[in-house]
Order: sequence, then C-alpha cells, then structure tokens
Amino acid sequence: MNRLAVLGAGSWGTALSIALAPRYDEIRLWARDASKAQDISHKRENIIYLAGAKLPRNIAISDNLELSLSNVDIVLSVVPSRFLHQVLIQARPFLNNAAPIVSATKGIEEGTLRRMSQIITESVDAKVPISVLSGPTFAREIAAGEPAAIVIAAQELAVAEQIQRAFSTPALRFYTSEDVVGVELGAALKNVIALGAGICSGLGLGSNSVAALITRGLAEITRLAVALGGKERTLSGLAGLGDLVLTATGHLSRNRAVGIQLGKGRKLPEILAETTMVAEGVSTCRAAYQLAARHNVPLPIISQMYAVLYEHKDPRLAIRDLMDRPLTSE
Repeated sequence: MNRLAVLGAGSWGTALSIALAPRYDEIRLWARDASKAQDISHKRENIIYLAGAKLPRNIAISDNLELSLSNVDIVLSVVPSRFLHQVLIQARPFLNNAAPIVSATKGIEEGTLRRMSQIITESVDAKVPISVLSGPTFAREIAAGEPAAIVIAAQELAVAEQIQRAFSTPALRFYTSEDVVGVELGAALKNVIALGAGICSGLGLGSNSVAALITRGLAEITRLAVALGGKERTLSGLAGLGDLVLTATGHLSRNRAVGIQLGKGRKLPEILAETTMVAEGVSTCRAAYQLAARHNVPLPIISQMYAVLYEHKDPRLAIRDLMDRPLTSE
C-alpha cells in the first residue's frame, strides 16, 4: 500500500490531506489532541479549522504517533513552528529512515532562530531526506480542489523531484528548487509583511499604500534571505512574490486579518485570544528582527512591525516613521 503520514491537523494539514488523498491508498492525519482527533474522525470534517471540507474515506485520524508513522512512505510535517521540535523528539523512535520528511510549516523558531528544515535535520536521523514545501496557497481553496502552483525545495534536486512526482495532482502543480533557505524564508517573512498590509487596510489606507508595502517588503525579504544564503531569484517566484501577494491581499489571510484589527486600534493579546488559527507572522516578526540584527541587515518595515507588535507603537506613527526615512535609490 502507498501511505502518507501528515503530522498536524490544523487547516493546512487537513487541506493537504484532502488534496493528496487521491494519490494514496491511505493517509494518516495525526492530531496532538485526542478529543480533536476523535471529533474529526467521527464527523469526517475538521469543524474547528476547516468547516465544510469533508475528509475522504482513506484519511485516518489519530493522536497516536506510532500508529500514524508506522510503515509510511512519506512524512508531511505541518506542525506549528513553536511545537515542531517537541513533536519531532516524540516522533523520532517511530520514523522510518527511508521515508522522506516534507516540511510545510512556515515560520522561524523563536529563541534559536532556526528554520523548520534545520529543526528537522537536528531532530531526526541524518540519513532522512528532507524537503520543504511552500507557495501561494490558502487551505480552504486547496481543500476545494482549486488549481494551485507550489514549490518543493531540497538540497539535493533528486529529493525534490521525488516529492514532486509523489504529490502532483491535476489541481496541484509542483516546481522543484534547490534553494531551501530562500523558500523557507520567503514563506516565513511574508507573514510579517502581510500583518503590515492588514494594518494599512485597518487604518483605511488605499491600494497605493498596500502596493508600496508589498514591493518594499519583498525587497526586505530578499535582502535577508540572500544574507543567509538564499537566492534572489527564488524570492521573485512562487515562494516569494507569489506567496507574499496572496497573503498580503487575500481575504482568507489570517495574518492580514490580525493586521486589520491592529490598524483599527485593537490590542494584540485581545486579537489573538479571539482566534483559533495560528498567525505565524506575530512570532516570526520577532525572529526576523533578531536575525536582521545578527546579520546586520536593514529591515525598516519589519523593524516598525516589531515596534508595533512588541513595543506598543501606534501603527500610524510607524507608517509616518517609514515615510520620514532618509531618501534613497530603489
């Protein structure tokens, strides 16, 4: 039998399970919470994170890591960044060294500033092939079978090509890349810029402001990614520009939604307390700010976002300070 394990039963993990179901005899969707796993299994629907999207019959839901990982061909990790290391340590005894691990988590670990593939590499056997998946995708649209284009990156092209063949469907087109750094940082940092785009909308600013923020935000993402070993070309593609435009403008973007509420004057703890979704941009902002300081890379927009999120700066003042910076060339 052809088996896929999906670690993480949030909206993205559930959507990918549904989208990839036609390619596998069995998909094992793992949830950290036993009651959540039972509820999804009983209702054949993830009511909390992806209501309305029915799970095909070949998706089995469990909170048992050993059962979920036993004799699978590929492991797809969709665990939120703050839980990834902990889950991998628990999963390690049950991982098959021959089964590739694909990371679909977007973020940077707070404190260590590690990318998700670095956490995986340091947490499992060195022989396990590792790749990362990213691109302009909303979970609900993927679950609905709408066409999408995604990048799969690995240090060895053959690994990326293996996953490309294993995951491609009539609705999902995968492109390969060897730029793991660029793909992961593009995926993580666009969430911070999307928060800023949401703030612009929350303040009542128009399309001019959002377009400027996206364009200059992409320049910042590229600058930091290249400083850390990524390729500039990657950030002009699906995992960079494509994902950034979608997340900064799409009505399904949770990071943009948080930004809109900030722009309307609400406080961050209050906003986060009301949502069941993870807005990775909030934690990623602090990690990006620290990475920029470590590598001496100027990130004006992300620095102002840090001040808004963690120093209680008024968003209007943050925008004014961005506009008052010394004039320069593009």
